[in-house]
Amino acid sequence: MVIRHHLNTTVSRNSASLIYILYKRSVEQPKQIALTFLKEGKTVSSSLTYQELDLKARAIAGYLQSLDATNERVLLLYPPGLEFISAFFGCLYAGAIAVPIYPPRGKQRLPRLQAIASDAQATLALTTRSVFANMAQSFNEVPLATVQCIVTDDLTYNADKWFLPEITNRSLAFLQYTSGSTGKPKGVMVSHGNLLHNLALLEKYFQHTPDSKGVMWLPLYHDMGLIAGVLQFIYSGLSVTLMSPDTFFMNPFVWLKAISDCKATTSGAPNFAYDLCVDKITPEQRTHLDLSSWDLAFNGSEPVRAETIERFSATFADCGFKRSAFYPCYGMAEATLIVSGGLKKEPPVIRYVNRAELKQNLVVSATSDQESAKAIVGIGKSWLDQKIVIADLESLTLCPDGLVGEIWVCGPSVAGGYWRKPQETLQTFDAYLVDTGEGPFLRTGDLGFLLCGELFVTGRIKDVIIIRGKNHYPQDIELTVQKSHPALRYSCSAAFSVEEDGVERLVIVQEVERSYLRSLDVMEVTKAIRQAVSEQHQLKIDAVLLLKTATIPKTSSGKIQRHACRAGFLDGSLNVVGDWTANFQQTD
Repeated sequence: MVIRHHLNTTVSRNSASLIYILYKRSVEQPKQIALTFLKEGKTVSSSLTYQELDLKARAIAGYLQSLDATNERVLLLYPPGLEFISAFFGCLYAGAIAVPIYPPRGKQRLPRLQAIASDAQATLALTTRSVFANMAQSFNEVPLATVQCIVTDDLTYNADKWFLPEITNRSLAFLQYTSGSTGKPKGVMVSHGNLLHNLALLEKYFQHTPDSKGVMWLPLYHDMGLIAGVLQFIYSGLSVTLMSPDTFFMNPFVWLKAISDCKATTSGAPNFAYDLCVDKITPEQRTHLDLSSWDLAFNGSEPVRAETIERFSATFADCGFKRSAFYPCYGMAEATLIVSGGLKKEPPVIRYVNRAELKQNLVVSATSDQESAKAIVGIGKSWLDQKIVIADLESLTLCPDGLVGEIWVCGPSVAGGYWRKPQETLQTFDAYLVDTGEGPFLRTGDLGFLLCGELFVTGRIKDVIIIRGKNHYPQDIELTVQKSHPALRYSCSAAFSVEEDGVERLVIVQEVERSYLRSLDVMEVTKAIRQAVSEQHQLKIDAVLLLKTATIPKTSSGKIQRHACRAGFLDGSLNVVGDWTANFQQTD
């Protein structure tokens, strides 16, 4: 009791980190279940109370401190499960810098692991016995040979040997390596202050109550899965049930069934996950779902589609799902996580704008019944002391409402930059408005506009396709493609351009439904795609590649990697089951 009281007094002196939050929970709510993990999304395989999580974290932290790991980068190589979370908090408690990353399967993901280990200059890795055994050969390869691997399954280090490290708001908590959807992975430097501010934002947005509880399948090594899926619940003193992402991908029904069985109030995912549920969950399975408790279904990490909101709401209305539960939001690793969100009790904001005018970066209102109308979903407003502005791409001056520009963000959640990349940090995290001098801002690389404070995202700057002087957003073209023929998989296409003799040519890459692979009529399907894009967008397609099911390049969180698709098209590495190509030379 004396030791416990001493630790409580010591930790409470430093409330600038999650160490204080978790330790406080372990004292005030010691027996409350913090985390539960479902094997195959059905059976409880493990759980941790707040007291147990704190003890595990202190044991790991004490061992790391015995290795002088303070400020060292520590790779977290764990399969989906609660061990990852214990290790993450172990790093925080030790004053070490956690580096979440998914362990490779055989040779898969090994190049990414090697690149991150080298970039982070990691000397330590925490993992499980099974992962370590599978990676034994990999760790003999450069640069992993220099990494000391610590198996934490049965670590029995005395938790009372742990001591509180010197931590301030500016101390680094972890490096969040970007998913690589738009380039090479970069380590975003997230401080303890960034993390606490973003968790306070999430608490403001999500408006949890003591009765709130979550169900999540999102990858823990990804910012949305880690922060919104786990840390937010611990920050608020709540319980969350987790499952493997692979379980969801193999059978989306288990996600909604877990929400139903747990009477969860909070869960969320990228937009594609809601589409997958609509497409894969059968009417008979829906009779076993009660989604009436689900009052916050956050949708982020990729463009939120109005059609997805309507399809999902209509499909699961008989299961008790309320359309008003949909919560479109916007965030990115460079801002720790969340940037904007709406009011929990209000339905999603959907505006209709003129499609042709939007291509010229102008926002002109339209009605839903107009042929030229495009539905855009609002993704909320900034709160607390975080600020969002829209900057003109050329002049870097402030855009008025209703004009499309780059989304810029400033506030305490904006991270400290990219690890060991000063030039890229300067370009991305140090922007100033030319007309007002205000700054520094984070340049998000996303296009969007503000209307009465509500943020609307229209696309990514690097992904915009410019043909004959007009802007075309790839996600609009991709949606048209997916709807053009029943053989095509939803949320599994990429539209991009390649240059030939100074002219941009449009290329479509699209996955085929598994049930159509054997009897695929390539000419029929490619003709349907070309005709639909011509009619809807007045664009001529120069190449269509139909891919084998589940082979289109995606990030770990499920986002399409358009740049990887483009590279695969150019070097012929995509898994093509059929194609149509006009006569032009593919040049990079």
